[in-house]
Amino acid sequence: MGLPLRMDNIHAPTVPAGPSSRPLANGNAKHLSFAELQSKKEDLEAELKALSGVLDSHGVNMETPLTTTDGFPRADIDVAQIRTTRARIIHLKNDYKDLMNVIEKHLHEHFASLQDTEDIAPTSTGRAEMLGDSIPTTLEEPFAKVNSVVAGSPAESAGLKPGDQIRNFGYVNKGNHDGLKKVAECVQGNEGQRILVKVSRPIDSNRRQELHLNLTPRRDWGGRGLLGCHILPL
Repeated sequence: MGLPLRMDNIHAPTVPAGPSSRPLANGNAKHLSFAELQSKKEDLEAELKALSGVLDSHGVNMETPLTTTDGFPRADIDVAQIRTTRARIIHLKNDYKDLMNVIEKHLHEHFASLQDTEDIAPTSTGRAEMLGDSIPTTLEEPFAKVNSVVAGSPAESAGLKPGDQIRNFGYVNKGNHDGLKKVAECVQGNEGQRILVKVSRPIDSNRRQELHLNLTPRRDWGGRGLLGCHILPL
């Protein structure tokens, strides 16, 4: 009779831990505007924070052993989810490093062009104008719809209403929601912390209201789940 199979490589991510196998969302980051680059940077930071929260919820980090001293998978943790989460973190960190290089190059080129065209040194005022709220933002296409909201829930406290169409849920948008799986990931990784939710609400047949709501997932509200609402994909 053969010996039980030992999983010596269980600590390895479920996918190779090299550079990200997928391009940054929205195409080549080199062709994005500075505002789009900043937005992408914030989305990556938010997702990394949420994924770290997922590891925290299991009581592990990127280095925690997933096997017993005998080399077998630990039975007290969800090894599969932890490996998948670790792999995602590795890929996002690679994406983040590449993105920061693009942002740095963008800034150098911007201030160099100011010197060439206006013969002035870059000033803090010029950078403030570049980073300021005056930069027009493009509305993301909605990817989900609020179907119902429970009275007294975190969703109701945040101001969500049935019929609201969700454009952004934290770092989640139409391009990355993965059948709303990323919404669940974002909620789990941000329990007790505010999540910015951008919604489009119909006013009448021809007009819509764009709202930015702060939603805080929590368990102690007296109902099921962390949100108290039902969301459907569009």
